[in-house]
Amino acid sequence: MPAFPFTAIVAQEEMKRALLIAAVDPTVGGVLVFGDRGTGKSTAIRALAALLPKIRAVAGCPYSCSPDSPAADCPHCSQGRGKTHTIPVPVVDLPLGATEDRVVGALDLERALTRGEKAFEPGLLARANRGFLYIDEVNLLEDHLVDLLLDVAASGVNTVEREGLSLRHPARFVLVGSGNPEEGELRPQLLDRFGLACEVGTPTEIATRIEVVRRRDAFERDAEGFCAAHAKTEKALQKRIVAARERLGTVSVPDAVLEAAAKLCLALGTDGLRGELTLMRTARALAALDGAETVDIAHLRQVAPSALRHRLRRNPLDESGSTARVARAITEVLPE
Repeated sequence: MPAFPFTAIVAQEEMKRALLIAAVDPTVGGVLVFGDRGTGKSTAIRALAALLPKIRAVAGCPYSCSPDSPAADCPHCSQGRGKTHTIPVPVVDLPLGATEDRVVGALDLERALTRGEKAFEPGLLARANRGFLYIDEVNLLEDHLVDLLLDVAASGVNTVEREGLSLRHPARFVLVGSGNPEEGELRPQLLDRFGLACEVGTPTEIATRIEVVRRRDAFERDAEGFCAAHAKTEKALQKRIVAARERLGTVSVPDAVLEAAAKLCLALGTDGLRGELTLMRTARALAALDGAETVDIAHLRQVAPSALRHRLRRNPLDESGSTARVARAITEVLPE
């Protein structure tokens, strides 16, 4: 069955905007989506991957390296490149019960036993290179896998040292996590690695709920026909993403916008400078999506909640949630 069309997803505008921004500029650092079950989190992520144009890759490369710029750490492409082909953008699920061997890769036991060869069997991180690594219920992920993901997400390289194997391979991906905050909190170290954090909720308006049910039912009854009905809008959005990627390098960020970002982070008491950097990158990607040549305060205002809500220190004297605190700071620091 084809993926549900991205443009057919009802409401959840913040989540959709964050995913589009990550598609335009993967350096924003991934997307975390927290909210109720059944609110379209996994549907949106798979829909975005299906929407993106196919990528060119070296044929036979288990890491889907680009033929134009193969990774220096790729053990396959370092031996010479052959034919190329186009493949869909990878979307790899990381199950909660996955073993470390399945995630990072391990010795190929079949070849070791039948041929006596020490060969590497790539894991999920290899398959996710140049695509998306999706973790549902990310707040329930085991600690040792969290530590492993932190290392790989920071370096873009997976290093394997086990069973006599010593190997490095490229592992650059957009990390996307989803979960229900009622089932546990995310470790601060991993939380800080996500560039954007979105909150999604169950729609409360009757008309919106009806439209969600109607569209889902239509898709399940006739997926091909439903996708065909949205093909034009999907193609238009795909062109918009491609144009934004090409425009991204030329979008300027004025000093006034950087100053506003710094003031906002100071007002909220965020640690370090990752908040400002994420604000700048996210606002620039949004400006590129909008076809603008320059980032303005309006772009900053739109992305600030997603970029900052998960970077706030706990304030025992302030019972309002992080989203309300960011909104209050935006009103004070970035008045319309």
